[in-house]
Amino acid sequence: MKQLAPTQLRTWPAGQPATLLDVREPWEVELASVQVDGLTVRHIPMGQIPARLGELDPSQTVVCLCHHGMRSAQVVTFLERQGFDAVYNLAGGIDAWSATVDPRVPRY
Repeated sequence: MKQLAPTQLRTWPAGQPATLLDVREPWEVELASVQVDGLTVRHIPMGQIPARLGELDPSQTVVCLCHHGMRSAQVVTFLERQGFDAVYNLAGGIDAWSATVDPRVPRY
């Protein structure tokens, strides 16, 4: 499984399209979220991924995130099995993002 550190996500190359797939529950997204210039953010809770798979483009890079990186790691594994090649897990999730990149993002 490919991992991406929060600092790597922060410096995502301009002009390289990717989807930041937030697999947390809606209440979690309301508490804290990540925005990265140039990335499209999609919110699909982990439990809905199989039913909503058609909303994702397997030819595009996908970076999955959750609270600490465990749920998103499971989604990465699932997406890889579905033929997604360029799929990454945000190591440490939004918690690591807050701790290392943007302390304005609330930790919960």
